[in-house]
Amino acid sequence: MKAESVRVRYAPSPTGYPHIGNIRTALFNWLFARHTGGRFIVRIEDTDQSRKVQGAVEAILDSLRWLGMDWDEGPGVGGDYGSYFQSERRDLYQQYAQQLLEGGQAYKCYCSSDRLTQMRAVMAERKESVRSYDRRCRDLSPAEQAQVETQGVAPVIRFKVPLDGQTTFHDLIRGDITFNNSELDDLVLLKSDGYPTYHLANIVDDHFMKVSHVMRADEWLSSTPRHVLLYGAFGWEAPLYAHLPMILGPDKSKLSKRHGATSVIEYRDTGYVPEAVVNFLALLGWALDDKTEIMSRDDLIKYFSLERISKTAAIFSQEKLYWMNGVYLRQIVEKQGFGEFARRALPFLELGLPDTAKRPIDQEYVNRIAPLMYERVNLLSELAERSGFFFVEELDYDAESLVVKGMDKEKAITSLKMCWERLEDCSFDHDALEGVLRSLTEELGLKTGSLFGLIRVAVTGRTASPPLFETMAVLGKDRCLGRIGAAIARLRGSGGL
Repeated sequence: MKAESVRVRYAPSPTGYPHIGNIRTALFNWLFARHTGGRFIVRIEDTDQSRKVQGAVEAILDSLRWLGMDWDEGPGVGGDYGSYFQSERRDLYQQYAQQLLEGGQAYKCYCSSDRLTQMRAVMAERKESVRSYDRRCRDLSPAEQAQVETQGVAPVIRFKVPLDGQTTFHDLIRGDITFNNSELDDLVLLKSDGYPTYHLANIVDDHFMKVSHVMRADEWLSSTPRHVLLYGAFGWEAPLYAHLPMILGPDKSKLSKRHGATSVIEYRDTGYVPEAVVNFLALLGWALDDKTEIMSRDDLIKYFSLERISKTAAIFSQEKLYWMNGVYLRQIVEKQGFGEFARRALPFLELGLPDTAKRPIDQEYVNRIAPLMYERVNLLSELAERSGFFFVEELDYDAESLVVKGMDKEKAITSLKMCWERLEDCSFDHDALEGVLRSLTEELGLKTGSLFGLIRVAVTGRTASPPLFETMAVLGKDRCLGRIGAAIARLRGSGGL
């Protein structure tokens, strides 16, 4: 396949924020373009003005940028075949709808939406195969059309689908597929407001933008014979088609929000990293083999091919994505260092830490915390909750948690007082802290687990934390001594213990 012959497009409609399935389609197109050295086009299909959502275009483009899917032609980039907003190409669609009309391959339909609704209800009541249209206006004479138009009815333009015969096309994933023309409806090409439907606009745009491959969700499979017929009516060569497998929830039902199918922007804001999301999405319907799961962006580009796309539905697993994100957080540290992990974590700390935490958050301080926390989170947003004790001045915990196994209240107070005395003259590095506190356990006749557990609650407010001595070293002497003193006061004031 010649690299210059590959031109693929991602053509979202700004009727909402981009969800997982939508972006998976974009990714497969992008990977195919990058694998072949072809061109990746972004085109905004904004002809349905009534459903356009404010901010959706920006969300779509931001999602692509966040995931590193750069485009060769489209909004903000330009190209030889713009505009890349369909709302700015209305004249072109109207011109080609009129061409079909004048050639007898399309017709004006004057049926109201109420009439179509009643027609479908009657068909359903009769248990007939419900069609979107019964072709009532297909053979109206010019005189009949003129009579209707005197009533001020704005018509739509419908395509005249052949009433018999078959339409066959080759799908690069599923092979040859044949539809009986008698099962196809006369689809609307141009709506009464002058805006095109998806069917007309995407055909015209794909032709003039020289799109070579149309890779899209398999929900468009039933529309493909209509599109093939439209290409034939214009005398144009159709692109190659590849319909991507469905994405289902773990229960094999249609993917929905209850399975975790939220917008890609929400995944970004929850603390997923783009490397993990790209890897995860690539495996929803494609695989290198039956065992490889972690793949870099470069490897995905290197090995991606249409032949490896599955015909069967892909299963979306929130748990797998969560696990994979943790793997990539560890990889960030291994490949780029703790500083990069801390840099990515900082915005989530700014947002997620309690109001009592000092702000702005110091980047160098986060750099010191990163080695203690990076293996304890799978999402960057989890860091604020799990490391909050590093940033607040006063801890919030029950005094009861200070009385650990192997001691009573008085023993806990005594142990903390002696700990405070020993640490006052201790240098706060790992080895010095360990030496002082281990010798103190012998002096107190306690097990290390009991004393260390007591100190851990006192300096972090938690029964589980990163390694104690490293944590204390990061917190520093003044803060640790202050918290141990506060713990003693809390125990003395807890008469119920």
